[in-house]
Amino acid sequence: MVNFEENNDLKDFISGFSIEVLPKSASKIESFTEILPKQTRVYIAHLADEDISAMVATAKRLTNEGFKVMPHFPARIIQDRVMLHDWISMYQNEAGVEEALLLAGGLKRPVGDFDSSIQLIESGLFDKAGFKRLHIAGHPEGNKDIDPNGGIKNVSEALSWKQEFSKRTDAAMAITTQFCFDADVVINWADQIKTEGIDIPIHIGIAGPAKLQTLIKFSVECGIGASMKVLTNRAKDLTKLLLPYQPTQILNDLASYKVNNPQLNIDQVHFFPLGGIKQAANWASEQ
Repeated sequence: MVNFEENNDLKDFISGFSIEVLPKSASKIESFTEILPKQTRVYIAHLADEDISAMVATAKRLTNEGFKVMPHFPARIIQDRVMLHDWISMYQNEAGVEEALLLAGGLKRPVGDFDSSIQLIESGLFDKAGFKRLHIAGHPEGNKDIDPNGGIKNVSEALSWKQEFSKRTDAAMAITTQFCFDADVVINWADQIKTEGIDIPIHIGIAGPAKLQTLIKFSVECGIGASMKVLTNRAKDLTKLLLPYQPTQILNDLASYKVNNPQLNIDQVHFFPLGGIKQAANWASEQ
């Protein structure tokens, strides 16, 4: 059994972390209770070709093992209001789910009626179902799906809308971000949206330990911007090229900044286990 007890700034910053899985990757873990602290929030990513039954089965398993479960609801793969209602009902009735991450999703064009997380929220179905927590996506380096010409205009307007919604809903809310590699990029973004009146708590996305080639591949696919220089500079250093990347530097920098600037609106860390679930969980437990 993993020992999760050690006290320092980094450990405090990581404490209460969440982690993301896919049904396929989750099926390879014999027991999540052996690698994660009790009540860890586990997100279940929903890819475009994933069947809802596999998602719900994974959610049920994780709930039964004693974890908080937060499935993705990608707007662009949901056909219509009936399908959305069915998914919500399945998650609730079969797996006891009461949390959701609402996002547009990776498809360039929607397959049905929904194009954005705002439309999912406006459906009123999550409120009607009594979901206790709703998370939304954040993009510290912008998102070209939302702002095709670069910049952050549309992203900022969407966050402002969701800020107003957060005042009307009884559900707790948070912004779960895409992963980044540069603490300065994260801090500047967090400070900027706060000046714009966005005070929804931030759960900062962090890539777990992985091979450098793996991280570069996923970063290109996910549109990671300026902070990717951390990886490309690392790739130029032959002494580090073959060593697995670990998120020590960015998390130490963020933890140190948070201690000296407690107003920083980052509440939790969310791990993307790009190098494997066990690797990310073990790394977090060892800090």
